[in-house]
Amino acid sequence: MKARSGFWISVVGLTLVAASIAVAAETTTTTAALEPTASDPALAIKGRTLYATNCVHCHGVNMVTPGTVAFDLREFPHDDHARFVHSVTNGKNNRMPPWGDILKPDEIDALWAYVLTGGKL
Repeated sequence: MKARSGFWISVVGLTLVAASIAVAAETTTTTAALEPTASDPALAIKGRTLYATNCVHCHGVNMVTPGTVAFDLREFPHDDHARFVHSVTNGKNNRMPPWGDILKPDEIDALWAYVLTGGKL
């Protein structure tokens, strides 16, 4: 009897592990699919327009910083979407103002798509 219950405990345990792995893989795929990329030209063009309206004063035309203390966005890590969203939404080091009350999340994503082009759009 003990051998049978041990067997079923093992089966249930393995099933739970497999289900957890499947959910984690699905979550990762879904999250990655939601992050904007530079390969979406319409989104990057929208981002370029938003950049010209909101960002160019500090970050420069085509992201070439005009001698200000602003971060060179051409150097922003292309694998750090979350950091970009956080910086734009909340501001940065009391030098960059927060834009979270001004820009909608889809607009920040459009800016990200433009940043991924390195200003070469």
